[in-house]
Amino acid sequence: MTFEEFHKELTNVDASREKRLACAHLVLNDIHLFPELLSMVFKVNDKLSYRAAWVFEFVCEANVYALIPYLDAFCANLKTIRFDSAVRPMAKVCVFIAKEYYSKQPNTLKKTLKPKHKELIVEACFDWLIQDEKTSSKAYAMEVLYLFGKDYPWVYPELVKILEQDFQAESPGYKARAKRILQGIKKKQKPLNSLLG
Repeated sequence: MTFEEFHKELTNVDASREKRLACAHLVLNDIHLFPELLSMVFKVNDKLSYRAAWVFEFVCEANVYALIPYLDAFCANLKTIRFDSAVRPMAKVCVFIAKEYYSKQPNTLKKTLKPKHKELIVEACFDWLIQDEKTSSKAYAMEVLYLFGKDYPWVYPELVKILEQDFQAESPGYKARAKRILQGIKKKQKPLNSLLG
């Protein structure tokens, strides 16, 4: 498939799972399209970028390892995402990365995800959490920050402060996820406090 044909396919993608999945399969079956898809995601002034982000999420869900050669570009450009419809899938891809990185199984992502990558992801997630984003984007950002907080002691205090400050003004979905994250942080800090105290 040529890049021109692929762009045409992207223009036909809509919010339906069926169309997003069909386009994702094109990339999964012809992985040389992956860098083109990633490039489209970060053309943030182009309305096609959020459609590319929808497809990118499905590709990464099926094969997060396809992202490894492009981690520098992915992480460096996360902060440029502007369309609400693109933030949610990018936040979800960050969840895939974090979960794979912290999985108990040895994997390539553990070896290739560098501190600079994690720091850029953490920065983007904090931005999404404090900006006027949709609940699902904020929920994914919380999840990523909770996971990466294991490596960055400063993350939990900041995350707790934001979640407690915004709690009352947010949606029921936000509150449910925030409550779970806050409970998880509290459990992690109890063993530490008992060792220190």
